[in-house]
Amino acid sequence: MTEGRKRRGRALDGILLLDKPAGITSNGVLQRVKRLYGAAKAGHTGALDPLATGMLPIAFGEATKFSQFLLDADKRYLTTAKLGIRTDSSDADGEVVETRVVPALDEARILALLDEHFSGEIEQVPSMFSALKHNGQPLYKLARKGIQVEVKPRRVTIFHCHLTALREDEIELDIRCSKGTYIRSIVEDLGLLLGCGAHVKQLRRLDAGPYKAEQMITLDALQDMATEQPQDDGEKGIQARLDALLLPVTSALEDIPSLTLDGAQTQRILMGQRLALPEQAPAELIKLIAGETGVFLGIAEISDDRVLRPRRLLATG
Repeated sequence: MTEGRKRRGRALDGILLLDKPAGITSNGVLQRVKRLYGAAKAGHTGALDPLATGMLPIAFGEATKFSQFLLDADKRYLTTAKLGIRTDSSDADGEVVETRVVPALDEARILALLDEHFSGEIEQVPSMFSALKHNGQPLYKLARKGIQVEVKPRRVTIFHCHLTALREDEIELDIRCSKGTYIRSIVEDLGLLLGCGAHVKQLRRLDAGPYKAEQMITLDALQDMATEQPQDDGEKGIQARLDALLLPVTSALEDIPSLTLDGAQTQRILMGQRLALPEQAPAELIKLIAGETGVFLGIAEISDDRVLRPRRLLATG
């Protein structure tokens, strides 16, 4: 069994902030990065469409246990809306379904529409080309077969939707939003409000949760590092340089408070046991730190009666 695991890849833990290129699926990028690292286990934390670029956090090893926190995190995007053309997928990869004349654009009117319809908590109908599932099937697979199903609206939060550029038939927007927000739906709805239709021409994700655009590394840069001619430190040196790009697992959990455990408490938690806390708990969800070593153990939930229950623990040994 040990030899089999070695053949499947090496064990490493951490998070890589990849700047996804256009023209490839998120899973396609993930598989390339996994091969470059020779990793046994990896997953991305929020897919981007092939057309989209930007922030794609990739979790390795134990970090995959905490991917949901990044999936649930707020995001920030830059998008270019092409006016006058509607597509079946609401983006540039789709088939054109309607063209209209673009009216003279008035900045004041656009700002008013953004403020009225795309600010705060809104109700949004996801695109049929989204990854949401209907009876176990992703909607985009049904859409490609020409199958239409009723998609229920969902509530999302737009923290800001700023107009950053205005041209004759294009609008650029800077959008910060909650999880589950579909930028293509915002663009589609804005185009309908303007009376000419629109689709997403470009989309770039800048931020995801605690991670910012300036922290990203491109796939090309990563491939260059992985194919450098080994120097005195050889192949291990290349692996070390790649591994140095990884952020710790705890970087995805910055907003969660910590609780330090003594030795006895640590042992009980590692055995999956509940733990009664004598003092007021800092929050419903906490990071667990081993007091003797300072090692991150995982996360736990705390009930109203101050009973700590492990939720996700790192593998030990």
